[in-house]
Amino acid sequence: MARIAIVTGGTRGIGEAISLALKAQGCTVVANYAGNEEKAKAFTAETGIRAYRWDVGDHQACIAGCAQVAEEVGPIDIVVNNAGITRDGVLHRMSFEDWNEVMRINLGGCFNMVKATFPAMRERGWGRVVNIGSINGQAGQYGQVNYAAAKSGIHGFTKALAQEGAKYGVTVNAIAPGYIDTDMVAAVPQPVLDKIIAKIPVGRLGHADEIARGVAFLCSENAGFVTGSTLSMNGGQHMY
Repeated sequence: MARIAIVTGGTRGIGEAISLALKAQGCTVVANYAGNEEKAKAFTAETGIRAYRWDVGDHQACIAGCAQVAEEVGPIDIVVNNAGITRDGVLHRMSFEDWNEVMRINLGGCFNMVKATFPAMRERGWGRVVNIGSINGQAGQYGQVNYAAAKSGIHGFTKALAQEGAKYGVTVNAIAPGYIDTDMVAAVPQPVLDKIIAKIPVGRLGHADEIARGVAFLCSENAGFVTGSTLSMNGGQHMY
């Protein structure tokens, strides 16, 4: 029987690549999205993967959304916490709203989604949680105190939850991507992007499908002895 996986932010960018990789691996995949209805409909039409809309930063919305998926598709075996936003700015110009929104979605979303799914995984004796962190949560980044703090928090969250899940057959891991050729990175001015690439030993941006293959392994039956780990995929830019 196919494992049922839910990927937050799963209709675009890295999330889309993860959804497709898990489907190719034989999972029944559901993609969560926050707001782009047109993109979500196009994604479902193209891939056949169902898309459900809710805000991962809203605790009750996650509880209700996951319950709906469990009822309509089946028990959720795999959660990939990929959804995230940026609200960049140096601290003295950053509003509380910019701080709080990034923490609410990027870190709070991990808690909300796992809270909605982890107990049932424990009861069934099998589960996979993969949280998408960031190189900037490991190394820090100028103008991203909110984003770096949230992503760093994800790595601690991963290690702590892994200890809770291990004896129940539930593994919890993270992936920390470097700079990947997504729309978010494409928005960076070219002179700045050139400087970033110059610091990456492999000499290029990463590809979304490379991150997706890492996620697919961590979600597989073969990864049962891997838990509490962070897989850094950054082209050698930060060796942590």
